[in-house]
Amino acid sequence: MKFDTAYSLTLDEKLSIYDVRDLNFDETAAFDSDQDSFLCPNDECRAAFAASNVLGTFNAKNVNYLRTPHFKNIPSTQHIEGCRYASRKTAVGESEDEREDSFPSEFVLTRRLYERKTLAFGTEGSVPQEPAKTPSSNSSNLHSTGDVTPDKTSVFAHPVECYVSNIVDKDKLKGMPLKIGEHSATYWTFFKRIEYLQDNKGLIYWGRIKEIKDYTSSLRIDFEKKVWLDKKPYSVNVYLNKKLIENYRKRRAFLEQIKAAMKSERPLYCFFYGVTPELKQVPSKKNPEQTFGVFSADIQNLDHLLIREAPGLEA
Repeated sequence: MKFDTAYSLTLDEKLSIYDVRDLNFDETAAFDSDQDSFLCPNDECRAAFAASNVLGTFNAKNVNYLRTPHFKNIPSTQHIEGCRYASRKTAVGESEDEREDSFPSEFVLTRRLYERKTLAFGTEGSVPQEPAKTPSSNSSNLHSTGDVTPDKTSVFAHPVECYVSNIVDKDKLKGMPLKIGEHSATYWTFFKRIEYLQDNKGLIYWGRIKEIKDYTSSLRIDFEKKVWLDKKPYSVNVYLNKKLIENYRKRRAFLEQIKAAMKSERPLYCFFYGVTPELKQVPSKKNPEQTFGVFSADIQNLDHLLIREAPGLEA
């Protein structure tokens, strides 16, 4: 059985698997999921066992992934009777790479912060000897207590995975609510193909990458699809400032992803939020006195940009 949320013994909070991934790559956070212990998110179930009764993780540390990240039971994991996280067997029609079904209802634009818990480590240096009975009062309001699924996230990869892994079920995406800032719509409405960016501003735009170009002070992501305006096609791109990348808290992971993307021959897609490409006139390389139109934008927040494979997205 796979599930999205678990209790982190190190942080004394419930985290989604996307929170865990975000922390793993954050160079400003002293966190390593391999050194943490993840316990059942059901408060009553967790309190019934010692802290050594842990869960496993899947795709918690891979920079790039195809199969949905999740927590999972391992052979030694125990649950109380009636705990909905108890099943170890794969249900009929279910697989390890099934769709993401924990849809956050809100994408919070302010990054979630964590207060690390001071622990008395056991002889192996990783698992405390005393069980964690209940969450502390420090639990973030991004995540509810009790046996419920978090309904908010500040990790961009979470709503993107919900969209990508459920793309074959358009009715589901049209029925799932999502709030970003002051705007509320459905997942289907918030995610907009790059060629239709003129339809509305303030959405999550996405498109297949044509090329990533490396310049002296920036990287440029060119999209395959063009925007039509007044019966003319215009190219679309976004720029990533290298100073922004250099100061990024997940710099190493981001550069690893970019380098892999530039070498990859597989279809890759770029998702971003926070800016809307606008029509700009830029000078021609062959003749600087002449200009041509292109829809372009400068990415302002790398936390709100994602490059990934997404099989079936344009099927």
